[in-house]
Amino acid sequence: MSRILLGVTGGIAAYKAADLASRLVKDDYDVDVVMTENACEFVTPLTFQTIVRAPVYTDAFAPIEDYSVEHVSLAVRADAVIVCPATANIIGKAANGIADDLLTTILLAVHEKPRVICPAMNTSMWENPIVQKNLDALRDFGWKVVEPEIGRLACGEEGQGRLADPGLIFAFVKKLLSR
Repeated sequence: MSRILLGVTGGIAAYKAADLASRLVKDDYDVDVVMTENACEFVTPLTFQTIVRAPVYTDAFAPIEDYSVEHVSLAVRADAVIVCPATANIIGKAANGIADDLLTTILLAVHEKPRVICPAMNTSMWENPIVQKNLDALRDFGWKVVEPEIGRLACGEEGQGRLADPGLIFAFVKKLLSR
């Protein structure tokens, strides 16, 4: 059985990460969920805690219960990392080694494991050369990118930027881990 670390960031597509978590659990993966502060504005940690039947991590400075260094222990026990949805913010931080919260700190510690990033954002943001440069950097560092779909976005516009279907992401991760 593989252990997946699912990083959830603050975009409207965060609710779709709950579907992905459910698919992973149903297929017998162990899932650790790490949510950014902004992700908690869209979906509650309780949602993920109920799905994965385990604590959800949101704060690098939470009171210590097991005396392990959380960002290190979560990174060590993960067989793979999925960031879903991945905002332009997290993409920029990951590409440039910025570690200013629990999730970004973990991302620095898992550089030798399979890593998948699933962007979701407005089309204008998706097409921004800075975002594309950051994604190219992540690819160069070994990240796999599940490209966003074209369709109606939360802002009402049509274009590329909608999070890929959670079933597609699940299939991608399962195939990646079966190699």
